[in-house]
Formats: sequence, C-alpha cells, structure tokens
Amino acid sequence: MAVLPLLLCLLPLAPASSPSQPATASPCPRRCRCQTQSLPLSVLCPGAGLLFVPPSLDRRAAELRLADNFIAAVRRRDLANMTGLLHLSLSRNTIRHVAAGAFADLRALRALHLDGNRLTSLGEGQLRGLVNLRHLILSNNQLAALAAGALDDCAETLEDLDLSYNNLEQLPWEALGRLGNVNTLGLDHNLLASVPAGAFSRLHKLARLDMTSNRLTTIPPDPLFSRLPLLARPRGSPASALVLAFGGNPLHCNCELVWLRRLAREDDLEACASPPALGGRYFWAVGEEEFVCEPPVVTHRSPPLAVPAGRPAALRCRAVGDPEPRVRWVSPQGRLVGNSSRARAFPNGTLELLVTEPGDGGIFTCIAANAAGEATAAVELTVGPPPPPQLANSTSCDPPRDGDPDALTPPSAASASASASASAKAADTGPPPDRGVQVTEHGATAALVQWPDQRPIPGIRMYQIQYNSSADDILVYRMIPADSRSFLLSDLASGRTYDLCVLAVYEDGATGLTATRPVGCARFSTEPALRPCGAPHAPFLGGTMIIALGGVIVASVLVFIFVLLMRYKVHGGQPPGKAKAPAPVSSVCSQTNGALGPTPAPPAPEPAAPRAHTVVQLDCEPWRPSHEPTGP
Repeated sequence: MAVLPLLLCLLPLAPASSPSQPATASPCPRRCRCQTQSLPLSVLCPGAGLLFVPPSLDRRAAELRLADNFIAAVRRRDLANMTGLLHLSLSRNTIRHVAAGAFADLRALRALHLDGNRLTSLGEGQLRGLVNLRHLILSNNQLAALAAGALDDCAETLEDLDLSYNNLEQLPWEALGRLGNVNTLGLDHNLLASVPAGAFSRLHKLARLDMTSNRLTTIPPDPLFSRLPLLARPRGSPASALVLAFGGNPLHCNCELVWLRRLAREDDLEACASPPALGGRYFWAVGEEEFVCEPPVVTHRSPPLAVPAGRPAALRCRAVGDPEPRVRWVSPQGRLVGNSSRARAFPNGTLELLVTEPGDGGIFTCIAANAAGEATAAVELTVGPPPPPQLANSTSCDPPRDGDPDALTPPSAASASASASASAKAADTGPPPDRGVQVTEHGATAALVQWPDQRPIPGIRMYQIQYNSSADDILVYRMIPADSRSFLLSDLASGRTYDLCVLAVYEDGATGLTATRPVGCARFSTEPALRPCGAPHAPFLGGTMIIALGGVIVASVLVFIFVLLMRYKVHGGQPPGKAKAPAPVSSVCSQTNGALGPTPAPPAPEPAAPRAHTVVQLDCEPWRPSHEPTGP
C-alpha cells in the first residue's frame, strides 16, 4: 500500500504529448525529406534517384512528391491505405505501367501529376477511385489511346485536364462531353484530324480550349462558341471570355470556316494551308467572301448492271467538291440504304448488295452532298432469274472458235454468239457511244480503239485514254503519241463491260498551261473466255505416260530373263562357250603287247550329250602296295 502514493506522486512528472504531434511516426524514406512535426504531413522525394515507390511511406501523408526519379511502374500496394493524400506528383519519371486500382484508396486526392512519363494508353480501371480529383496532368507522355470509361469516376469533379504533347489520333468525345465542371482543356500537339460537331456543347464552364498543332483542317461550329462570341487571347480578356487556340493546324479555308472568321480576334497567328489560292495567307486577313465552297459533281457512276438473283452486286458512285461530299444511296422504293445484313455502304461511295433478290431491281439514286449543295445520279440494277445449276462432271463445252481464242473480231460477229449477245443487251441499256471514238474490233482480252483526227485543236502534245470495267473502280490511263489515231488495248479481262474515253492533251495558248479536251467516249464488252472441247487434263496425261513407260520397262526385263533361262538350259547347265570336263578315271591301267584279253565294257554315255570314242584293249591288274612280296 505504500507503493501506491509514490506512483501517484510521480505521475505528474511524465511529459504530456502535444495535441499537434502525431501519436506514432513512420521512419522517413532514405534521401527524402519528411514533414511530420505538424499537420498536414508531407513526404518530399524529388530527384532522389528512386527506382520504385518507397515502401516505408507514412500512410497519413497529405502530400507526396516523387518527381524527377526513375520509377517505372506504380503497383497496387504502393499507395494502399493512403486515404488522406491530397496531392500526388509522379512527374518526369519513366512510368510505363499503372496497375488497375493503383489509386483506388486515394479517395481524397485533389491533384495527380503524371506528366513527362512513358504511358502509351490509359484504361478504364487505372484511375478508378479518384472521386474527388480536380487536376489531372497527363502531358508529355506517349498516349495513343484513351479508354471511354477512363474518366468516369472523376467526370463530375475534374476542373483541369491536360492531354497535350501525346500521340492521340482519336478521343472519346462522348466522355469528354460529360466533364461539366472542366475549366481548362489542353489537346494541343497531338494527331487529331477532326472534331465532331457539338463535342464541346455541354462544357458550360470551359474557359480555355487549346487545340494547337494538330492535323485539323476544319473546326465545326459549336453552340459553346456562339454563346461566347469574343475569342480573345489570355492577356486582357474578361473573365467570361473563352480562350481558343487553334494555330499550327493545316486549315482548309472554305465556307465551313466562315463562322470562325466572323469572330472578333486579336493578333493570333493562324494561317490557311489550302486551297492553293489561299495557302500561306494569314487567316484573319482573308476576306469573308473568299471563304467559298464548291458544290459536288458526280464524276463516275456504275453503268446499268444486270445480275442473276442470289448473286452480289456493287453500285459505285464518285463525286468531287469542296468540301469533300458525302455519298448516300436511296433504293428504288425511296428508302435510305445503309449497313445491314444484306447491304454495306462504304465511305468511298460504293454500295454492295451481298445477296440480290428479284425485288431489288430498279433505279438506285446516288446523292452526293456537302455544305455547298448536292448532286444526284441514277444507277439501274436489273435482277434476273437465278442461273441453272451446273453439274460438276458435265462433259458439255463451248463451241470451238476458229483461230486464236483471243483474236479480235468485229462487233457484229461477236454479237452473233449467245454470250456476247447478253453483254450487248446490257450495254444497249446505257447511253449510246460517242461517234468520235469507236471500238472497231474486240476479243476476250484485247480491243482496238480508233478516233478521228483532231486538227481543230492546236498544239496537241498527246492523247490520253482512260478506261475501267464495270467490276473494278480503278481508272487506267494510257498515254498515246499525238500522231496516233488508234491503239490496241491488250490487258483487258474477259466477259466485262468497259467505259472508255479519249482526251486530247494540248497547250492552252491563252494561259500557257497544259489542258485537256475530250475527244469522245465509248462502251464495249469483251467476249467471255471459251473453254476448248475435248482437251484432256494435264494431270491425266502425265499419269497415263508414267504408267505406260513403267509397263514397257517391266516387259523388257521379263523378256531378257526368259532368254537367259532358255540359253542356260540348252547348253546343259553350263555357260555357253565352255567345254564339258571329262569324267574321272577309277582304275590305273597299262597297255601291253601280249594277247588281247577281255575288254571291259566302257561306261554308258550320257543320253543328254552322246559322244563318239575309240575302244583300246588294256591289260589291267589291281594295284598293290610296294612292300607286299610278290610271287615267283
């Protein structure tokens, strides 16, 4: 009990902790400066040579500066549990990758600086959790893609967005249009080629828009610009003025930019890049009457086309104008034709019907429109009955043609055949050919073009032939000497209809420039390629020859073996040219001069080869060894 009063006396001597000091403090990372003595806490590590985010960060810090280091990635755990962080600077590092959800715990963050890094894209999950972000700086990266949902969490709070000095060719304009509180939007020094109309109409608080040094040829009018008619430079501009910068773009100064020319400006340095008459001129020095457009003109359309039901068909329409016209198609029933399961409309003016039906026949209308007006052209499509089925092993063939199948024939003779009459019928539905240019002879792959002398045109340098087929929209050019009156086209495709025009190239005496004058046009059809009758296939001929040659070789070998066997049998099993060896002697005999004793019978001759011989009487006695004694 005596110890308790002593402890009560010593208790007032313990130092009291200051309310301004944190209860616990984490160690400061190496080469960093930490402000932990008073709130707010800050960790300052600029230029510290860091390769990654230090793991020993004080998670209560409100400010974290990691600029001018060598950090290559931001991982999920690097900034975890830093719920009180307000300002984060990762500028001028080597960051290539930001993990999804790396900033998920930074719900209080107000400013994020990621400029001067090596980011190539920004996905939907990389900025997740930044619900209070106001300043996002992404300039001087290598961004080529920005996901549509990348800014969803901060769309309502973002005030400053800097995407300058990147490689952006496209932007999620719908997502940018939802940034209702943005004041500054930096899109300069990118690769943007167009801006959709109304992209900034909902940015009511926008005060500065920078689109300098892109690839913009025009800037569409926007309701935002009409509400703020005064577009002034930053200095001396009122608080409600919109600062718009669009210099360094290849502006095409036509009627689409008249609205911008009518706005009051100061001494900006925008210039026109085209058309040639206005190229290089100061934008604000060009009069409004010089911002003109040219109405569209249809320069090429498909000739009348006939296809069987069930086959595809391609309708083509080309138009020129300033600005470039947009081509649309209207069906024979008066409906606008677009992309569907049976049709595809291409930006170049081609309409492709994937599968034609009998009800698709009629007049299709091509409409080319731009800001100056519109032009129309009609294309006729005839859908016939489906072709009869063809047997795979059919032996029928086209009738033979006299002479070379590619030889040129007069048009009257070619129209006599059934195949050429179909092409002629399709060609007769179009406009009649010009009498000045005639295709006098044509075959499957060649045609002879002739035109009259053009002496009324002075200073002719050459003639130019332009032609293309109904199945190909590529225009082919041929340059012909000025003294020629005909030309043989030898690179044609069989069974196609061609449109051909001849132009005279001459020197205009008034201007001294080279000019062209049409001589005339014509339409003709090449004959279909005919298959010769009765010609065997090359694989069949090759196989037959191999089998026949193999049979001859085998028969020759068998005959040679049979002859050898017969000769061997005739000569008694001995090779021909060698004598038969004599039979061995079984007894030793000697010839005597005494009386003739009995003569032993000679051995029987062989029946296969009988031979003549002489009988000699011999006195024979059995042989005895030398050591045996003989009688007296």
